[in-house]
Amino acid sequence: MSSGKKTLKLIISQVKPYKRRFIITGFLIIFLSSLVWIRPALLRRAIDVEIANGDYYGLLFVFAVIFFFLLLESILRYRTTYLANWVAQSVSLDLRSKLFKHIVGFRLRFFDKTPVGKLVTRLVSDIDGIANVFSNGLLNAIGDILTLGVVLATMFIIDAKLTLIVIIPIPILLFASRIFQKYIKKAFFDVRNQVSKMNEFVQEHVTGMHIVQAFGRERVESEKFALINELHKKANIDSIMAFSIFFPVVEMLSATSVALLLWLGIGGVVEGDLTLGVVLQFILYVFMLYRPIRQLADRFNVLQMGVVNADRVFKLLQTDESISDEGAVRLGKIDGLIEFENVWFSYDDEENWVLKDLSFKIEPGSTVGFVGSTGAGKSTIINLLSRFYEFQKGSIKIDGVDIREIPLDDLRKSVGVVHQEVFLMSDTLRANVTLHDEGVSDDEVWAAAEAVGAADFIKKYEEKLDLQVRERGAMLSVGQRQLIAFMRAYVASPSILILDEATSSIDSESEKMIQEATKRITEGRTSLIVAHRLSTIKKADRIFVIENGCVVEEGTHDELVDLGGVYTELTTARSSDNQ
Repeated sequence: MSSGKKTLKLIISQVKPYKRRFIITGFLIIFLSSLVWIRPALLRRAIDVEIANGDYYGLLFVFAVIFFFLLLESILRYRTTYLANWVAQSVSLDLRSKLFKHIVGFRLRFFDKTPVGKLVTRLVSDIDGIANVFSNGLLNAIGDILTLGVVLATMFIIDAKLTLIVIIPIPILLFASRIFQKYIKKAFFDVRNQVSKMNEFVQEHVTGMHIVQAFGRERVESEKFALINELHKKANIDSIMAFSIFFPVVEMLSATSVALLLWLGIGGVVEGDLTLGVVLQFILYVFMLYRPIRQLADRFNVLQMGVVNADRVFKLLQTDESISDEGAVRLGKIDGLIEFENVWFSYDDEENWVLKDLSFKIEPGSTVGFVGSTGAGKSTIINLLSRFYEFQKGSIKIDGVDIREIPLDDLRKSVGVVHQEVFLMSDTLRANVTLHDEGVSDDEVWAAAEAVGAADFIKKYEEKLDLQVRERGAMLSVGQRQLIAFMRAYVASPSILILDEATSSIDSESEKMIQEATKRITEGRTSLIVAHRLSTIKKADRIFVIENGCVVEEGTHDELVDLGGVYTELTTARSSDNQ
């Protein structure tokens, strides 16, 4: 089986939950196709019988029957269109939900190497293309083919000789259609690729616009976008070129058939071999013959696009980047004992080790700090603890249980993280704190605000918890966004709390506020603080100094200063930086 047919089979399999409506739609399309011969036949009768005999009431009856079939066809086409689009949107909903659920289970390594715009294209544009297969592709193509069959059969029954002459241009049309199909497949593939590249570029550059502007790269990036846009334009023009050639060919061949019909038909009428009604009936059938052929080209394009889109979507669905979640040990109440035992980790499959034989122990309820130069492995440690990445060797334990034996949802509910870069959704302040957990009341949100010192700034806004923070928290300062992240962690109430460089990008005044909030939310739980500013961990129960993926020093602030080693050098260097 060719890849295209295999993919189409996969597309059709998605309709299984809606099989009944899909079958009804198919039946209606077949029924409509079987009726196409009736109206021209009735018109022929009206001309050759009723009008020829001057039968006014008979003519009125025939027109009434024609009107009835027109009304019936309109009702059936409405129902068919509605059902086909209903099935299409249902399949689209299922696929999009399935794909999103699949993606959110991926390890962070996948997102590190995959452009955001690419994923947006798969979830939106590509799935819309698959939906079009059901709304305007597969069943309609079958209907068009049946229409061709019914019309041709009727024409042969009426006058085989005249039919053979009329369809002389058809082989030429079929040959042109074959060439068109091959060309348009490549053209549509190029269009989808260019759409994906454009989505990637726009997504990345809008997100990082502050960098573009900060370094004065507006002109350069605009030129790069202009090039991508030009390639997108070229791909679309190539596909349009195919249509602009094919459709005039269809019209020309259709006109040729009509011309042949008129030439022979009028001669037959004059000689008495044919009636005027038969000629008119054949003219209507010729238009019915060529219209499906032209529509079939459109249907084929929809199918081609759907296959291309489906290849990309199903490939992503078949991608296995998920984190193993086979753990069965529920932690229950956690004391917060953390143990790293001979842990090795690399981002690129056991090359360039980031952590090397790392071992340390954190006592329950204690606050520990991690310091070290950039790239030493501090943030990696906390990412491994939450299993955002998988370590290659060693073990990480919480309360004596290997974290790989703990279900992911249980583990991540127990380990709360406040990141350096706070992510806020374009939603209300309340939603950004609760993350749409309906079990969290407004009283709990306000309690969290009071606990971390955020209540005062929230009350300044008239909307309070209903404040729309806008995309990425544009309404708020860096310090305010950080406090909301603290509120989020407070409401979640994890047994283990991680603060990743929580004060690295805020001013001194905000730092004092954050330090006070840190003191409150770390109370009574095991806390890990990755520190950029050493002032945040001076009072930590234990400080680990990380260099080249290893613990090189550990102790309290005073012990490490007295040691006069790496920690002292870091303290001196950062004190100089702050002057």
